[in-house]
Amino acid sequence: MLRLLDIEYNKLRYSRSARILIITYFILITFIALIASIEFNIGQIEFRVADQGIFNFPYIWHFNSYIAALLKLFLAIVIVSMMSNEYSNRTIKQNLIDGLSKKEFIMSKFLTVLVFSGISTLFLLVVSLILGYSFSDYTEFSIVFSDLEYLFAYFIKLTGFFAFCMFLGILVKRSAFALGFLVVWYIFENILFAVLNFKVFKGTDIAEKIMQFFPLESMSNLIVEPFSRLNAVQTAASQIGSVLNKDYGIHWYQLLIVIIWIAIFVYLSLGLLEKRDL
Repeated sequence: MLRLLDIEYNKLRYSRSARILIITYFILITFIALIASIEFNIGQIEFRVADQGIFNFPYIWHFNSYIAALLKLFLAIVIVSMMSNEYSNRTIKQNLIDGLSKKEFIMSKFLTVLVFSGISTLFLLVVSLILGYSFSDYTEFSIVFSDLEYLFAYFIKLTGFFAFCMFLGILVKRSAFALGFLVVWYIFENILFAVLNFKVFKGTDIAEKIMQFFPLESMSNLIVEPFSRLNAVQTAASQIGSVLNKDYGIHWYQLLIVIIWIAIFVYLSLGLLEKRDL
């Protein structure tokens, strides 16, 4: 395992674009702290975003996981480029000549995916703890470390998305086309949901139940938007007679769906590699 990771590390170490994207990703996560300094002036009312409770424990785990997950495309580009470079630089053929099996090759890529997801999750944990202890009104141990399931969901979400990107990189072989396919698939899922929701199963929740099994939608469902949980939003909604009754929890079956997709993407990646004449 360490040998496989060392091979991938050496490939990434000499890729300037990969280093820039990885560093940019982690820098952007730290920029979540800048949200604390944003101030709004509405008439005579002035308020700072941090004072609205977004960095309160345990809400911060939900908020930061959701925001950080939006930035995952930076690492996704690294994953896709990592795969396409194997073909363009012919390193995949050289690795196989040097004795690396196709199964080991796929495993080395998937281990890289796990490392990216793990380091991202650990980094988010540290950033959230710093922000939370700096701004949270609640710092009791039992409160601070409740709702940590959002971090686990974040890890699974990243792993699923990166595994999908790994598969696309092997399927298409070119990073630009692979990312284009990713965008097309995202649009396809949204169009399909619109058709099912507004045409086929209008007035029911059947469309949502069907779409939860699609890859990108299942990943999206792991961490729903956190903004409507804020007291200010809840209060504003109640004043206009609206009730925000959304399920914000992390559910085992949603995690299981994404984990199954991860296994499918790894299996399909290996299957493609086994069938191709390199």
